[in-house]
Amino acid sequence: MTQTSATLRLPAGAPPIEAMIALERRRQRRRLWTALAFMAPAIFFVTVFLLLPVLFNVYASLTQWAKFSGLDAFAGTANYRRLLSNPNFAAAAFNTALWILASFILPAVFGLSLALLVRGVRAEESFKSIFFIPRMFSATAIGVIWYYVYANQGIVNSALRALGLGNLASRWLYEENLATPAMIVTHLWQQMGLMMVLLLLGLNAVPTDPIEAAKVDGASRWQVFRFVVLPLLMPTLLVVVTISVLAGFTSFDLVWVMGRDFPNRSTLTLAVNQYWESFRAGSWAYGAAIAVVLGLLAFSISWSLGMLQRRLDKR
Repeated sequence: MTQTSATLRLPAGAPPIEAMIALERRRQRRRLWTALAFMAPAIFFVTVFLLLPVLFNVYASLTQWAKFSGLDAFAGTANYRRLLSNPNFAAAAFNTALWILASFILPAVFGLSLALLVRGVRAEESFKSIFFIPRMFSATAIGVIWYYVYANQGIVNSALRALGLGNLASRWLYEENLATPAMIVTHLWQQMGLMMVLLLLGLNAVPTDPIEAAKVDGASRWQVFRFVVLPLLMPTLLVVVTISVLAGFTSFDLVWVMGRDFPNRSTLTLAVNQYWESFRAGSWAYGAAIAVVLGLLAFSISWSLGMLQRRLDKR
């Protein structure tokens, strides 16, 4: 026969239930205030240096702010309507889409290929250090170096002429169809070492039991990689893709240094367009609208990849 709450008895001298509940509530409030005290510096900096600037930027995009006047003049969605009819924005959006697509595919493919080639070799640590060196330099420095690599008498054209392929030599950063691909190659060269290291960590974390079981069942090396290793590596690949995409389409310094001549707007991206409109043309409200679009795009991509990561973790 079960005992009801009415028949339960407290030990002699035990405090009343109400006092125990009040004591537990005081402990919870104390823990809450302690946690808030530790989080207060982070909350302050995130609020002051992230949330408030974002809110101010959204408000500014709805005004007629230009130079040092017009912040109090409400413009509604005029700046966003202007985006749709501006050829510079259309070109920047198209080039940004190219950056997103290239950053989505190339770093993961080449980083994984390098990780598979380097893994297990005798000089693995040396190769990792060599490939990681470009990541240690700023994008501005990399852009300056590769600006001269792509020059008419630079390394690329000189190598092509030495190999008897002088007809392929070109003005890489001044040709409309070659400027953006050339900069994407430079970005890939800088990011590939980091992607390789992350994927090496993922490969080393893959359990050996499923691989051994697949080999016992007669699976080939390709089948083991395709049906065992790659599915287990997908969470790491997704992290690599997320980092690559966000670094690619928000890249400003590399594009500004290498593609500052903008042949027929072929190198213009949303980040560069936002800077140009805000600080060169003085259209601060219009630049704020571009920044809002860029932020929403970054949030959408990171949120989508995060949801995909969560689904993979549930499998």
